[in-house]
Amino acid sequence: MPATPAWPPQSTPRLFVEAPLSIGPLRIEGPQAHYLCAVMRMKAGDPVKLFDGTSGEWLGVAASVGKRDLMLDVTEQLREPETVPDLWLCAAPIKKGRIDWVAEKACELGVARLVPVLTRRTVVDRLNGERLRAHMIEAAEQCGRTAVPELAEPVKLTALLRDWPEGRTLFFADENGGAPALEAMRGGGASAAILIGPEGGFDTDERAAIRAVPGAVGIALGPRILRADTAAAAAVAVWMAAKGDW
Repeated sequence: MPATPAWPPQSTPRLFVEAPLSIGPLRIEGPQAHYLCAVMRMKAGDPVKLFDGTSGEWLGVAASVGKRDLMLDVTEQLREPETVPDLWLCAAPIKKGRIDWVAEKACELGVARLVPVLTRRTVVDRLNGERLRAHMIEAAEQCGRTAVPELAEPVKLTALLRDWPEGRTLFFADENGGAPALEAMRGGGASAAILIGPEGGFDTDERAAIRAVPGAVGIALGPRILRADTAAAAAVAVWMAAKGDW
């Protein structure tokens, strides 16, 4: 007797929507409709997995497909909202392409919040927040997340440190040396942040100001010099292995 095919199938496209999801009709328009209709060639009866960043994953079934929009029937909740580890990634902006990659990997690795931090040696002081968020949304769609990291407004390092929340451990990549990352990250509480400087690193005064923050812990990321984007992904991966949901 042949096995009953899985429903919805593994190949079902996933789509992030801004509107809160619940059972009922949902109209999809604009670029998302173009993607489903022209790229995925959806037809009536085809499924799509939907998520809004807060309420988990839902099943939508195409009720009607037009040239510029389509109507979905949201029929059931497939998954509850994911549990997001309480980890911030505070990273100095780097040039276009590489900062996009950082945003993408931050989402894939499970970060809760991405904070662009302006330091004295930061060479990029303008960010396209819409582009960064789009990269995170695309990553969430592709890797099965039901949440998208919060994208904070860029903040100067001095302001970040001045307003640092009590009880949140601040791990910072210290080029002058620190405790091995895995060893350090096994300690501390469940709320943490990772601070990654620009390609030129933190200057002496910045390093001293960071170390003065209660709960700040300097970490070393191995014997090799890592580029800023590599350091960000590596540090997040180590924290997830030590304290996160891996």
